[in-house]
Amino acid sequence: MAAVQLTSCCGRGVASTGVASSHKRTEEGIGSGLRGNWVSTSRISRALSLKTSAIEVLVVQVTPLKAVSSSSSSRNGVWCSAVESSIGAWPQTPAPENTLTFSADPSERNQEQEQMLKDLADSDETKRAKTLLNVVFVSAEVAPYSKTGGLGDVCGSLPIALAQRGHRVMVVAPRYMNGVTDAMYEGAFDCQCRIPVACFGATHEVAFFHEFRAGVDWVFVDHPSYHRQGTPYGDTRGAFGDNQFRFTLLCHAACEAPLVLALGGYTYGEKCVFVANDWHASLVPVLLASKYRRHGVYVNSRCILAIHNLAHQGVEPATTFSNLGIPLEWYGALEWVFPEWARLHALDKGEAVNHLKGAVVTSDRILTVSQGYAWEITTPEGGCGLDKLLGSRAAVINGITNGVDVDDWSPSVDRHLPATFTVGDMAGKAECKAALQRELGLPVRPEVPLIGFIGRLDYQKGPDIVQEGLPELMTDDIQVVMLGSGDTEMEKWMKWAETQYREKFRGWVGFSVPVAHRITAGCDILLMPSRFEPCGLNQLYAMRYGTIPVAHATGGLRDTIENYNPDANNGEGSGTGWIFSPLSKDAMVNSLWGAIFAYRNDKEGWARMQERGMEKDVSWTRSALQYEQVFEWAMIDPPYAA
Repeated sequence: MAAVQLTSCCGRGVASTGVASSHKRTEEGIGSGLRGNWVSTSRISRALSLKTSAIEVLVVQVTPLKAVSSSSSSRNGVWCSAVESSIGAWPQTPAPENTLTFSADPSERNQEQEQMLKDLADSDETKRAKTLLNVVFVSAEVAPYSKTGGLGDVCGSLPIALAQRGHRVMVVAPRYMNGVTDAMYEGAFDCQCRIPVACFGATHEVAFFHEFRAGVDWVFVDHPSYHRQGTPYGDTRGAFGDNQFRFTLLCHAACEAPLVLALGGYTYGEKCVFVANDWHASLVPVLLASKYRRHGVYVNSRCILAIHNLAHQGVEPATTFSNLGIPLEWYGALEWVFPEWARLHALDKGEAVNHLKGAVVTSDRILTVSQGYAWEITTPEGGCGLDKLLGSRAAVINGITNGVDVDDWSPSVDRHLPATFTVGDMAGKAECKAALQRELGLPVRPEVPLIGFIGRLDYQKGPDIVQEGLPELMTDDIQVVMLGSGDTEMEKWMKWAETQYREKFRGWVGFSVPVAHRITAGCDILLMPSRFEPCGLNQLYAMRYGTIPVAHATGGLRDTIENYNPDANNGEGSGTGWIFSPLSKDAMVNSLWGAIFAYRNDKEGWARMQERGMEKDVSWTRSALQYEQVFEWAMIDPPYAA
């Protein structure tokens, strides 16, 4: 059986696709777990056994869940402050009735849902949302406070777009004090609320800091484990050894925040939609199901798992499960077994816990950051060992393409550019190209195609494909610039290539936001040979700046780039770039030859392609409309795990 490499927070980096096969769900009658086939007056009570990781239907209760008031319910040892008595003060909107009709077939139903989301994305709906919700995002990073990648961008921008639609939105993230970004938290004030969290063999006190900005409640969980130098996940020596502890604290605190924090005079209460992002927040749906709902708390809440990168799953030794503060009978939700070939020694049983897997089997719905990636994670090639389990929940998996910050990435006002430009006046782009050539020490030649690459120098981004194809590309009259850091051998190769092709190639080892903006604006073509790309943002930035993307047809790249066809629309042409498959040197080079030929010989078609890309709606408002629809679907159904 094929196995797929995955990254764990403890450095033990492999799991087998065969593991998920032990997690088969019962697919008969009402227990099938297929959304849309439920009986409205019943609730399926599911439990996870210590001896098996399968979720089995145990009891069908004909009566609906009965909510228990917070003043009288036991919280299973989880303390909350007196402000919880104000739960419900914020106006709550009843969940919509189940008026949607979907096909009984999971694959057909998923296609219908995806079409509904696409129709929403293409609509011009900008009014206030019809159904207002309390939405709680839980994330390990959030821009501009803490950001290492696309996850921070999503959790820093999407909540604002939802708040503009009228929703009440909270974002919960750690308060990192690393000596570099401390000033970012100056606007956040101590809520004077302390809660104890029982996990890892002790009771740990965490505090909350709050800032109200752009219509969103930004809540930061404070604990000494977040006060250290480095990124949110590690430093120059690698990942922090206590990441499991740090993000377990985050999940416990995030579950308490809507109950204990009277923000603006009102708590969010028990009726919320949680959005748990990646493995760092994956214990949130597990805690809701195992600790809260059993005592009548959060029975009207739902949790959506947002997968930004499936390769990172939070895999830790099985012995750490008792540290997580989760009832022992829920061990099966996180149970994970490594294949024999991946075990360290003959006595190693391969037993582990997988945080992300726990969220997959307890979340009400699952989202990815593109429709293409939503399909890829259900395949052996892209499922990272969870493909069978995710395939069993395919009916509730949707993909929503990320938006971009249209204020930060706008060629008409970009402060990092030597000249600005618009779709109606492209003169400034030519100035940006000339300025970039001068900055890099390349000959200033406007007629020469300038090709850019921006990304990490690692296996995912495919710089080795560029390395393999560069000698052939250098036989033509072109220029290439690469910006990135990562693999040391690749960094050395970039320096070598710069000396080998002095008039044609430049490599910038490291990363600089201003330089990234200038490369995006100054290049004619942006190359993205990624092996996998859950969403991808650089191609969206490139199109906004009139730079044509050439990318491997994977994940979000395939979703967002339309292949160029000069003969479509009665000769007017269609498309916004080039996508190639399979991922190989020849396929990449052939696509680049096509783009270079069009640049030199079809100036009018090239200009129309630039115009289509620059006019493409990639705002977060578009994505927010689709998220709202998924929220409504989640609220229609009863809790998936209880």
